[in-house]
Amino acid sequence: MRRPRPDAALSVGSGKAEEIKLRLHELQAQAVIFDNPLSSVQQRNLTRLLEVPVIDRTELILDIFAQRARSNEGKLQVELAQIEHQLSRLVRGWTHLERQRGGIGQRGGPGEKQIELDRRMLDTKARQLRQRLDKLERQRRTRRRARSRRDVFSVSLVGYTNAGKSTLFNALTGAGTYAADQLFATLDTLSRRVRVAEGAEIVLSDTVGFVRQLPHSLIESFRATLEETCDADLLLHVVDASAPDRDDQIAEVQRVLDEIGAGEVPMLMVYNKIDAAGWSPEVARDPCGSIKRVMLSARTGEGLPGLRDALVETLARTVQGGDPAVDPITETSDDPEAPPETPFDPSRLDAATTDPVCGP
Repeated sequence: MRRPRPDAALSVGSGKAEEIKLRLHELQAQAVIFDNPLSSVQQRNLTRLLEVPVIDRTELILDIFAQRARSNEGKLQVELAQIEHQLSRLVRGWTHLERQRGGIGQRGGPGEKQIELDRRMLDTKARQLRQRLDKLERQRRTRRRARSRRDVFSVSLVGYTNAGKSTLFNALTGAGTYAADQLFATLDTLSRRVRVAEGAEIVLSDTVGFVRQLPHSLIESFRATLEETCDADLLLHVVDASAPDRDDQIAEVQRVLDEIGAGEVPMLMVYNKIDAAGWSPEVARDPCGSIKRVMLSARTGEGLPGLRDALVETLARTVQGGDPAVDPITETSDDPEAPPETPFDPSRLDAATTDPVCGP
């Protein structure tokens, strides 16, 4: 029988905890990972009961981010998120933090608790990291203002982690940046100038991917980087067309965009990995003729010409305020004998992208 709410002491019931312990011995596992956040009390109790390290979803994501960070800014942002997470754990934390310290020859005043010393140390480190990140953010704002003065059309790739944003970025720019079939392969915002047509250029930015239950400390630490999307003229929301839970992924990305203030930025849905989903390349429009979504495969190149044309058309409409610079885009397929898109029901995708004026 499913519990109506997590157990306050163990997250799972005592019987399930004993079952996990038996399974641990059978598998000779050296750690347990919970796919949900745990309170400090739950984590402490589970560690004592199971006698192995217990890692929750938040710590796992933070560890992955720490391994993926490459730039100095990315490493600073992850370190700040880890410290913010540690600070949150000091409340009702571990028993060793309740010891009294202080007095002659000791740091801190007489009777000062260990938890207070630890909190002060973490606060100081967090403040230093924020100061260094603020300096980097000022440099980024200067670059953004320079782009704005040059009237450069800015496009940011957003989407759920492992949706193929970096692969699409490389396909459009030829940059050869790191792209892999793994979570959070990209943590650092990377921008490149792209010529989408003769006399038509954009600045394309690749950003960090989102994930369900993304730790709030990470969103706060990466807010400066994520704000690159707020200043964009257009967002390309890249969706893994082959993901069975793509609708949930779309909703989660939209939730994070709303949280960082980018929910109102114009958006074009890009359904990637159509080769894995068994779909055909397509550029779909609403009844008013506006482009609503593009189907493509960044890996094989199918549908990329349609996306380039869509960018040119959007650029013309947004920057010039007139008619598109190219002929209206029609639905295309690189293979005229391609099978119909039986797994795909367009009506289900229109719910999140329907024009409020034109209607469905």
